[in-house]
Amino acid sequence: MQLIFYLVIIVLQFSAIAADYYKTKPNFVQTCLKSDPDFEDCSKEAVQQLFNALGPGLPEIDLPPIDPLNIPKIRILQGDGPVNVNAALDNVVVTGFGRTEVLLSQVDGETYNFYTRVRVPKIRIEGTYDLKGKILLIPLVGSGLCWFEPSNMTIDIVSDVKLYEKDDLPFFNVTKVHVKYNIGGLKLHMSNLFDGISSLEDSTNAYLNANWRPVSESLRPILSKTIEDILLGFMQQIFHNLPGNFMIGDIKTNLINKKRN
Repeated sequence: MQLIFYLVIIVLQFSAIAADYYKTKPNFVQTCLKSDPDFEDCSKEAVQQLFNALGPGLPEIDLPPIDPLNIPKIRILQGDGPVNVNAALDNVVVTGFGRTEVLLSQVDGETYNFYTRVRVPKIRIEGTYDLKGKILLIPLVGSGLCWFEPSNMTIDIVSDVKLYEKDDLPFFNVTKVHVKYNIGGLKLHMSNLFDGISSLEDSTNAYLNANWRPVSESLRPILSKTIEDILLGFMQQIFHNLPGNFMIGDIKTNLINKKRN
């Protein structure tokens, strides 16, 4: 259950750092042509190369690593439906996004909206938690160390995109990200539940692990929003610093706005 509270809490907020954009195409960028019948295959390879480069980060444009991804503090407030939680995670470390596998990459020829499907074999989220609330009918109170491991996660990502011009070059402005996901399994552990009463702590962790599917479903709206926030931050940072024609060589210039919206 809390497992989902994990990503739920991952409201990753990037400050829009004014970094100098790439003046020449970096070696991790593959150019594809929308007019090419094999565009989708080329685009899939190009996005995979981009994810591979994001793993260790891109310091030249102030983009931090995504594996490991360090998040100082995450807060979650949820009071609707079967979930009622007031929680925080501190000193969060997320590993696994560096092994993202791109399964599909499509680009709308008129709007340039992106549709991407990725698979992440396993993610591990570790940190210090402070929790008071209820998920399903289970009261949860505690503070201490925790970890969550969702596995075999498949994520469908639809990115709303607008084109704009900077220094006579086209850029993609990702304005919103929509996510649907499925996970194949989940493991989790929270220490010091119920003030460290071991019998309650052990039985609660065992119950949550055994019943991860209904817990996951109850937290799906929160988790989806969390993933959307993470992806939006990274995508805005990379695409505001990477000219669009480096990735798509035959962008329709008549769709370009003169300035970013």
